[in-house]
Amino acid sequence: MSKYLIVGIGNVGIKYLKTRHNLGFEALDQISNFYESTFKKEKLGEISKFSIKGRSVVLLKPNTYVNLSGKSVRYWLNKEKINMDNLIIICDDINIPFGKIRIRSKGSDGGHNGLKSITEQLKTTNYNRLRFGIGSNFKKINQSDYVLSEWTDSENSKLLKLMPDVKDAVCSFILSGVNFAMNKYNS
Repeated sequence: MSKYLIVGIGNVGIKYLKTRHNLGFEALDQISNFYESTFKKEKLGEISKFSIKGRSVVLLKPNTYVNLSGKSVRYWLNKEKINMDNLIIICDDINIPFGKIRIRSKGSDGGHNGLKSITEQLKTTNYNRLRFGIGSNFKKINQSDYVLSEWTDSENSKLLKLMPDVKDAVCSFILSGVNFAMNKYNS
């Protein structure tokens, strides 16, 4: 049975719950709910497991904060013996307009500290990622305040409508591969 690790990037704690930087956690919550699976606290994160058409899926919300996510990702890849091709990271991206999805099989961290940590721990940039655009509606000096601030009511309303697309993109990655998912969801 093929096994997949789906990682959502975010910060632990109630104060970060509905912030832009926790987009990865929100996406995993939606996926877990759809598959009627729950998260359990484990070493270096919260884990939810289920299967999709004969494929084993492990959802991971690292509990190491965004800038140390790589430690958790490396640990769970090794623990679950998951091939790096079957890893996808879900994160926010200020360089993409709000609501747009970009799937890539490799690339730079784009200034995202979570991806930077993962790259350092895995010693490669060749891993799959799904970047969800949160836009750049901020002044450059306030970037960290922007990503750590809560969604506006308007954004939150739109986000709820867009999360099924993230779930579907992840399922396409699992069932049909990264190239199919890129062709279908990169807009």
